[in-house]
Amino acid sequence: MSAHASAPSPFRQPKAVWAVAFACVISFMGIGLVDPILPALSSQLHATPSQVSLLFTSYLVVTAVAMLVTGFVSSRIGAKRTLVAGLAVIVVFSALAGASGSIGGIVGFRAGWGLGNALFIATSLAVIVGSASGGFAGAIILYETALGVGIAVGPLLGGELGGISWRGPFFGVAVLMAIALIATLALVQPTPTPARRASILDPLKALRHRGLLTMGLMALCYNWGFFTVLGYAPFPMELGTHELGYVFTGWGVLVAVFSVFAAPRLQARFGIARTLYLNLALFALDILVIGVFTDSRTTLIAAVIAAGAFIGVNNTITTQAVMTVSPVERPVASAAYGFVRFIGGGLAPYAAGRLAEHYDTHVPFYVGAAAVLVGLAILSTGHSLLADAERAQAAEAARHTPAENRAERLERDALAEDIGSAS
Repeated sequence: MSAHASAPSPFRQPKAVWAVAFACVISFMGIGLVDPILPALSSQLHATPSQVSLLFTSYLVVTAVAMLVTGFVSSRIGAKRTLVAGLAVIVVFSALAGASGSIGGIVGFRAGWGLGNALFIATSLAVIVGSASGGFAGAIILYETALGVGIAVGPLLGGELGGISWRGPFFGVAVLMAIALIATLALVQPTPTPARRASILDPLKALRHRGLLTMGLMALCYNWGFFTVLGYAPFPMELGTHELGYVFTGWGVLVAVFSVFAAPRLQARFGIARTLYLNLALFALDILVIGVFTDSRTTLIAAVIAAGAFIGVNNTITTQAVMTVSPVERPVASAAYGFVRFIGGGLAPYAAGRLAEHYDTHVPFYVGAAAVLVGLAILSTGHSLLADAERAQAAEAARHTPAENRAERLERDALAEDIGSAS
């Protein structure tokens, strides 16, 4: 037998979990899919960078506000119907965005897309956590894998389809989401409605808990830096649609690799608090480098790709911490956290465009780096809460360790104690 307790693989899952995970991949593709076409939209539709950045703002701000109603809806119609409704809304509004002929129309349809995204994201995480084998940590790793793959593939597909027409990425999402919708209908079993119907106010009430509010405010600041890079960096790069797709694919690959492989190892070695402190400090430094060397295309590209590593680590560790730091139900915690963090992500790209128009292209990144440092300072006020979250995760992992390995570990510990006392 192995000398170490082995946890079940997070990738051995029921078909229903894989169906939802596939839909998550397509959903997260929508975040980076439009990145390669931002400059093309600006030139072809005669819009300023700040106007084009509203594609992110309308999408993410509506997603944030709609997070407040996800629990209200799913507790009345069930998780599967909520997933289906969210996917259907995304299919319709992504197709309408592709058919639109003005920047205002696209921004409006992206807002509708954000509504579907909120219904889907909050519910999909709860479904994966509730249905996945291998325990809570394995479920989060699977979810973050889907996020990473979606973010990695999105810019590549966006660049290829955007090279044909700026409408291509929108129609591509509509087709892929329709496939995900069919898979969800076929493979996910109907879920009973919860015994207690959630209130729209539940996520707001959950924010009274200091741990959840601290993590949410940190994530708001972190997402300000994240979406400053994602939403504004394509403009100073001055690259073609295909080239931008390759750059952000490299960024997305690092998000995926560090989400799945590096984050768990870093947390195991250094703990939640120290890993997040160091990661946020390095991310702020990376954004500062982007700001200082915005005029150097090579440095700008390298720093944007490197940002994927810090984003990947932060995504996985904070998602796990949020789910364990608050005493409320996980769907409520997810909705409350999503509401706060997506506000930062939604406002940052538009603010970046306006700052660049009024000052210069360096200033948005200086503000983004400062925002991440503010988030680090906020997080440090909840150091003891992070320790509590780490203990809760350890207890959760212990419940999903194979019984024979637990027994072996106890025997090994007892033997070590005997040897220690004899010496």
